[in-house]
Amino acid sequence: MENQNNVTEFVFMGLWGNKQIELLFFFLFLLCYLAVLMGNILILLTITCSHLIEEPMYYFLCHLSLMDLCYTSTVVPRLIRDLASVRKIISYNNCMTQLFTAHLLAAVETFILVSMAFDRYVAIVKPLHYMIIMNMQRCKMLIIMAWVVGFWHSIALLLMVFNLPFCGPNQIDHYICDVKPLLKLVCKDIHVVRILVIVNSGIVVVVIFLVLVASYILILYNLRTHSSAGRRKALSTCSSHIMVVVLFFVPCIYTYVLPAGSENRDKEISVFYTAIAPMLNPLIYTLRNMEIKIAMLKVWSQMVHSKLK
Repeated sequence: MENQNNVTEFVFMGLWGNKQIELLFFFLFLLCYLAVLMGNILILLTITCSHLIEEPMYYFLCHLSLMDLCYTSTVVPRLIRDLASVRKIISYNNCMTQLFTAHLLAAVETFILVSMAFDRYVAIVKPLHYMIIMNMQRCKMLIIMAWVVGFWHSIALLLMVFNLPFCGPNQIDHYICDVKPLLKLVCKDIHVVRILVIVNSGIVVVVIFLVLVASYILILYNLRTHSSAGRRKALSTCSSHIMVVVLFFVPCIYTYVLPAGSENRDKEISVFYTAIAPMLNPLIYTLRNMEIKIAMLKVWSQMVHSKLK
């Protein structure tokens, strides 16, 4: 029998069924999104308008803020609109576009976090070779690699889902078009596809997370040979990275490693990496980083002076 796709649109079931709760969270997510915009744009302007853009750590942080900004903008504005709507409808084509874009940007962010960990590892474990290893050309190559790997990850997921038949119910038990809730609506046996999705997303995320944990353990081990002032500065920087990694990876691991099931809390947990982590990342980096604070004050004082002239 030939596979047919009779679905032209999907209906999101959303986070909650209670309309009063949804209206409350409409304002909360609106404030959250405004905080994401303000925080990440502030980081971007501070780094790009100062000497910090020439340093690998801040070069990667600049790209991380850009990914947070773009990724959140693919998900949260529609979520905010849907929280105020009676019917939460998305067309089939827009759903596939959101699936591809969200996974592309999330994958790029994942490999930027890996690049940031590599940068800190080289800075602490091989400080004498740091400028040679982490030159700007290599930093740019790492960003290009992140985009290439992210593209192949997301195109693989898209092709797996795009060729599946949707011929029954079209209600997605989520607030975004993600691969796991979409697989629940497919009208044929997709056991192999489920395994491929877990390998493509879940297993890869777990491996990367374990590599990052191992790198930070090595960094902490090598800090024994540093001075107390050097240890404090390195620990402050690394603790910021670790917090960001945990906020991003732990919810992703829960979402993509566990098989699809009615008892899973995927849509609630996914709020952490779609909205909360991008909102907290600028706070984590600015509150614990004196160089960012100083550069921020300089950039904004220059902007104020230029306006007064």
